[in-house]
Amino acid sequence: MSEVKIAAESRTEFGKGAARRIRRDSKVPGVLYGHGSDPLHLTLPGHDLQMALRTPNVLIALDIDGKTKELAIPKSVQRDPIKGFLEHVDLLLVKRGEKVNVEIYVHTEGELAPGGNLLEHVLNALPVEAEATHIPESVTVSVEGLESGASILAKDITLPSGVTLDVDPDAVVLQVLSAQAEEPSEEAAEGEEAAEA
Repeated sequence: MSEVKIAAESRTEFGKGAARRIRRDSKVPGVLYGHGSDPLHLTLPGHDLQMALRTPNVLIALDIDGKTKELAIPKSVQRDPIKGFLEHVDLLLVKRGEKVNVEIYVHTEGELAPGGNLLEHVLNALPVEAEATHIPESVTVSVEGLESGASILAKDITLPSGVTLDVDPDAVVLQVLSAQAEEPSEEAAEGEEAAEA
């Protein structure tokens, strides 16, 4: 679990015009909320935030106006649909030792049994509960030798210490499907029958 320090400024201007001005300065408007406190509107440095968000479930140590220090995790990130730049971020206030609900990526390793089997990710991310300062980035699951019809359930995945499932233990995370052979079209079948006659 990586912790990234970011200097943020509190902001008092709201609305689309203010947000556009913030983005023109290569910064990102954001909101910090949680623990029953009033939402705190922030301006965050765009490049630093972009780099931090490359890590899934990153823990952000905010230094707000050089006075207040808070820990937060990203809850919602809005990007420009065409250019991909950050438009807005919602941050959830967390405290050391506190448990939070997040999703962690499921990576696979190994080769399926021979025979053209396909691996389907039913859940790309696994809902878990973990301590805010010890959120794993991902879990790795071995699919070595699995055959068609095999599945891996949430309860089959080994989680790091202190991390618990936040999903039905019997939920299917991965399953192995047999590759579907294309059925011959009716015209081809009729052609074969005519050739045999």
